[in-house]
Amino acid sequence: MATDLADVPGELRDPVAAALAAARVGDGHVAVEIVDAERIRELNREHRGVDAPTDVLAFPVDGADPTAGPRELGDVAICPEHCTDVVEAAVHGTLHLCGMDHESDDGEMLALQERLMAELR
Repeated sequence: MATDLADVPGELRDPVAAALAAARVGDGHVAVEIVDAERIRELNREHRGVDAPTDVLAFPVDGADPTAGPRELGDVAICPEHCTDVVEAAVHGTLHLCGMDHESDDGEMLALQERLMAELR
């Protein structure tokens, strides 16, 4: 199986694919949506209990473990009004979909994100 990036805006497909490859995830569907400040605030409130806009949210579904059928990695919502770099937000959200978490690791996710961004620039 291969990665399905049909629901990723064209300008973000290469960065999302690079993040998936770096996380060693070779199959699955990812969706990325560009949203406004009110929508990201609503999602943040509903899913994290934080009533404020943010830059990027990731909603993993199947994660990186093997699945019986086509893998649904999940969705990423990005609010350009609240991020400095939409590409970096897409990479960040995708790494979260792959099971990485900068809030609980020892800096591995953010180091990988930084390396990917240097390669993408």
